[in-house]
Amino acid sequence: MSLLLLIVLFFVLVAEFINGWTDAPNAVATVISTRVLAPHKAVLIASVLNAAGAFSGTAVATTIGKGIVNIESINVYTILAALISIVIWGVLSAHYSIPISKSHALIAGLSGAALAEAGPHVLLWAGWKKVLWGLVFSGFFGFCGSLLLAKMVTCCFAGSSPAKAGRLFSYLQIVSSGLMAFEHGSNDGQKFIGIFTLTLFLGGILPKFQVMWWVILICAITMGLGTMIGGKKLIKEIGMKMVDLKPWQGFCAETSAGLTISLASHLGVPMSTTHVVTTSIMGVGASRGLGCVRWDIVQRIVTAWMLTFPICGTISFITALIIKHIR
Repeated sequence: MSLLLLIVLFFVLVAEFINGWTDAPNAVATVISTRVLAPHKAVLIASVLNAAGAFSGTAVATTIGKGIVNIESINVYTILAALISIVIWGVLSAHYSIPISKSHALIAGLSGAALAEAGPHVLLWAGWKKVLWGLVFSGFFGFCGSLLLAKMVTCCFAGSSPAKAGRLFSYLQIVSSGLMAFEHGSNDGQKFIGIFTLTLFLGGILPKFQVMWWVILICAITMGLGTMIGGKKLIKEIGMKMVDLKPWQGFCAETSAGLTISLASHLGVPMSTTHVVTTSIMGVGASRGLGCVRWDIVQRIVTAWMLTFPICGTISFITALIIKHIR
């Protein structure tokens, strides 16, 4: 195993760590903002279930690892350039408390670096079709699912005692946040497992692209450690500032997001969990009226989504050209 390969694998784990660090709010923002769980308990639960979710399958890892670009036309340097762009954009977004999509960053970074290395023919339409499906329908299902679920809950519990309903949904929200954490690992966690495996294949360590159990273990532990550190600023940005949530609303948002991500993971669709959770929270807020959503916060988040693809793609493209020239 060469020094270059070790450096690239290190960057993969750094990106996975940042993934767990900055995406921790996806799983625990609502359960903390509704005061159902204390931050340290919620983050601990999210860390364990995030890691467990990474072991639930390899469909997303396979899509990312060999479905986005032609792996016969790239090399380890391509992966390095892609990861550098993810780390730069991830650290900047965390510093400014902007919840970006690591999925979009990873796909854009890998594609930009591959374009610099081999040209337009390197992109694979089959994998990109899944990406586009995930991009379009993640927000749609997240928003509409939580909106409908919120409407159903308000109709079914309209005559219930607020105290009893509050206790019931406090327990249910613990379950829904656990579902969200597990599904985050099953989708977001697998993406960097796919990149780790691809790096091993390109470096000649693996004879073919095959996700190994020990790769899943290493990446799952790394992501879990990142989640433990968490991001209190991002938790406030998603769960506290955008919509004033109650336990039943947190339950609706997390359940809708968790089920949407679960479907995507089984289909091998790399989906932005940040995108799904945020739109689910929007849907819950919109169930009480559009004025209940802080649209200024929404605008900041949507702007970050729009910037992620071009920024990460450009950074990785330029980085790959520089590395190629030096090489």
